[in-house]
Amino acid sequence: MKTKNIEHIIELSNELRWQIGDDFHDNLTEGIYADAANIVKDSVQTENGKKRFRLDSKIDKIVTSKTFGFPIMFLILGVVLWLTIIGANYPSSMLASLLLDTIHPALKSGALSIGMPWWLDGFLIDGVYLAVAWVIAVMLPPMAIFFPMFTLLEDFGYLPRVAFNLDNLFKKSGAHGKQALTMSMGFGCNAAGVVATRIIDSPRERLIAIITNNFSLCNGRWPTQILIATIFIGAVVPSSFSSLVALLSVIGIAVLGMAFMFLTSWALSKTVLKGEVSTFNLELPPYRPPRFWKTLYTSLIDRTLIVLWRAIVFAAPAGAVIWLISNIFIGDTSIAVWLIESFDGFGWLLGLNGVILLAYIVAIPANEIVIPTILMLTVMATGISGGEGAGVMFELDSMDATADILKAGGWTLLTAINLMLFSLLHNPCSTTIYTIYKETKSAKWTAVASIMPVILGFIVTFLVAQIWRLF
Repeated sequence: MKTKNIEHIIELSNELRWQIGDDFHDNLTEGIYADAANIVKDSVQTENGKKRFRLDSKIDKIVTSKTFGFPIMFLILGVVLWLTIIGANYPSSMLASLLLDTIHPALKSGALSIGMPWWLDGFLIDGVYLAVAWVIAVMLPPMAIFFPMFTLLEDFGYLPRVAFNLDNLFKKSGAHGKQALTMSMGFGCNAAGVVATRIIDSPRERLIAIITNNFSLCNGRWPTQILIATIFIGAVVPSSFSSLVALLSVIGIAVLGMAFMFLTSWALSKTVLKGEVSTFNLELPPYRPPRFWKTLYTSLIDRTLIVLWRAIVFAAPAGAVIWLISNIFIGDTSIAVWLIESFDGFGWLLGLNGVILLAYIVAIPANEIVIPTILMLTVMATGISGGEGAGVMFELDSMDATADILKAGGWTLLTAINLMLFSLLHNPCSTTIYTIYKETKSAKWTAVASIMPVILGFIVTFLVAQIWRLF
């Protein structure tokens, strides 16, 4: 647009102002003029051929480009997840030391001093309390780190750029471009990712986002992935490359989860959730300094504490069930051992075992207690030394000691690979299932979202096991 054309527009506007009168200068019109002036300054070419320098547009040319957009996106997400995992190690260790190594023995001593019956002591302290303590120690620190960083990226204005980059992929899968944001939130917590689907206006596409959010590897599953990858996957290469190979395998699982999200979104959009992909105008807001205190409140109160409280509510009865099945006997065999032996045949078909299947059944309330439950059940089923008693979940500080228990339970490289796959492809935790029901108000779609990942997990692990055994 040439300068003389701008002058002509100004003349027309002045004429219009004369015709309308004094009301022309109301607040709304002044705001429109101010916005128009800013647009002209930032985008109109002047007579000397130069454009006004705008930092936002320069950054957007890089972060939304076809060449650099995806690498930058994965790099930022990788840094956020790395900071979450590494940063959570120290507060998680402190909480575990406090809740498990200090308060738990104190509660046991107090129960003994007042003459509490052993079964009530075990049920309340070794069952209910330990499950809640594990969830708090493992779940709270990662969420307290991930959610503030995620909200900071949102306030800064980068997350709409992520949606812009992934919009085309989600449209091709029959989903909504904004699902990129709910997927990213799911990496922190699937329940929070389900709540975040409220930003999607289309009911059909919002339902697709809710059903497939479980394929985002949440923070409750990262520790399991890292532990198993370090012990088994890293061991197949020289020690100098073991950490790198273990890290790449975990990243590969996360990327595989995204692939399943696209695949199932496409399948749903072509079958039970047919419909046209809605279009939306994605506004890229200007970059701005995040509001620090509001970010802390939003992430810690509205997300972290609410999600944690829901997890605690479901973890408490899970701990009770774990203790009960370990201490109630049918003849000479506990219910837990009887179930393990019953599941072993099916577990072998999947490249897993009865301990893993039982652990995932009783640990539905929270992924954080899967590994402590597996270790406790393995010690119980094999009769090897270790642990603190039937129904008492535990973890070991030494990775070598953990590896010894798992290998004594018959674990192989196939078991490790299929556990990592099943950790990705299994039912959502109870907190997420409850949140799905609250958001959809539908038992049918809650059941679909809960059962579909398990079926996929069975199919994938079965195929991997059969192919593995062929070679």
